[in-house]
Amino acid sequence: MKLSGIRYLTNQGIENIWKNKMMAFATFCVLLISLLLVGCAGLFYINMNSMIRGLGNQNEIAVYLSPSTSQERVQEVESQLNMLDNVNSVVFIPKEEAFRRMQSQITQQGQEIFQYIDDAQFMPDGFSVIVMNNDKIEETTALIMQIESVESASSYPQVAEFLRELRRVVTLIASAVIIALSAVSMIMISNTTKASVYARREEIQIMKYVGATNTFIRTPFFVEGMVTGFFAGAGAFFITLAVYNSVYDILMEQRTLMNAFGVGSIIPFESIINYTAVTYLIIGSVVGALGSSVSTHRHLDV
Repeated sequence: MKLSGIRYLTNQGIENIWKNKMMAFATFCVLLISLLLVGCAGLFYINMNSMIRGLGNQNEIAVYLSPSTSQERVQEVESQLNMLDNVNSVVFIPKEEAFRRMQSQITQQGQEIFQYIDDAQFMPDGFSVIVMNNDKIEETTALIMQIESVESASSYPQVAEFLRELRRVVTLIASAVIIALSAVSMIMISNTTKASVYARREEIQIMKYVGATNTFIRTPFFVEGMVTGFFAGAGAFFITLAVYNSVYDILMEQRTLMNAFGVGSIIPFESIINYTAVTYLIIGSVVGALGSSVSTHRHLDV
């Protein structure tokens, strides 16, 4: 097909949107809702994963050194901890800080014991170690215990196991929801595009009678569906942008409380804005174009 022919059919597809604006608007709305449903489910899934990772990052390994450890040796231990593969960060906790933390955690009734303790000399220096992969926290704890001058290293592998199981459940549920929504969306889109094409079945049949090829007939519908899908994708993107940022701002107003539940790990929309926009536009355009093109098939056999 010549370039002029492609330009003509493209213009025809765009003009058809205006000529059949009611059906085009119906297709636009169905595509918009479908994209929003699937898009929101996908964003919810990636944020749930981020929140679970955020909770996992709070699962630390408490490392305590022998009371007789010198300051030089403390620095050497800190270097050895940082060299471990699964270690993300190491924070030194001097005995004075450990003593203050212990005081703050003891109930009012138990505060009487501090009448007989006036310094923190009996407390050991220590470290707070945050791991990169929470699934390997037990292995990392065992490696830390092998370091000289480390008296104890404690972690909570039960938390890691719980988060691992939670991630698996969230993945299964989110995958099922996304698949179900995608299937429902495709059915809705298919029925809407079929109705749009059916309304112009006589036009298609007349073009077929006068000798138009299947490609010639399908191309304007393909362009029409692609343009409609593109604008539906753009609309879904801007709605998602507004709603996502509003919810994010509300949650971040209570950042301290939200961090305790991992909500502080919600991904800012700016971090995924390009990916989200491209995904919406491509999926909207492809689904709209294919839906319109495929729906013309049954009316081409005259």
